[in-house]
Amino acid sequence: MTTASETGVAMKFEIVVIPVSDVDRAKRFYGGLGWRLDADFAAGNDWRVIQFTPPGSPASVIFGKNVTAAAPGSAQGLYLIVSDIKAARDALLARGVEVSEIFHGGGDVHTGPDEPYLFGRVRVGGLDPEHRSYRSFASFSDPEGNGWLFQEVTARLPGRVDANDTTFTSSAELAGALRRAAAAHGEHEKRTGGQHDANWPDWYAEYIVSEQAGKELPL
Repeated sequence: MTTASETGVAMKFEIVVIPVSDVDRAKRFYGGLGWRLDADFAAGNDWRVIQFTPPGSPASVIFGKNVTAAAPGSAQGLYLIVSDIKAARDALLARGVEVSEIFHGGGDVHTGPDEPYLFGRVRVGGLDPEHRSYRSFASFSDPEGNGWLFQEVTARLPGRVDANDTTFTSSAELAGALRRAAAAHGEHEKRTGGQHDANWPDWYAEYIVSEQAGKELPL
């Protein structure tokens, strides 16, 4: 069987449909998040579709009238990947959006007072204690009850990205990578006797590319 990768045909996932009952209210909400409005098309009184794109995202959301038969509010576990979860949460709070406290996962059995973040898993308050990639979250919902999760990802798992393709979707994401490289390079200089490293740009570049590709980091 021939796969898409063998034929070289790109398959770009670009659209998620969000079920809503009040189209104009949803438009105000997603516009209020600071997302880019791409389209608002209608055909008479029977059909309307609106498209928004989160900052730096290659994928968009659409909603509208007669766009989906799914129940309003039934979309759950919609992930927004961010490099700095505190900054992302603070940005929405500044816009008047209700966002949960930052939390990390604590197991599979939900026994606490908080709403489980996904499929009954327990919320434990605060950032992941070891500040590991993929482990820290914050949640919010749109007025219909569709549920979103911020997930902090600072280093991708091996195989998750093309090792030959390093990309950043925002200046904040690149700045975060540079800060992590700077901190690691400071430790590198300590190990090498505290001498100034004239080749630090090469070291930074290797660190950033290796981190994003999930490869072994330079020492």
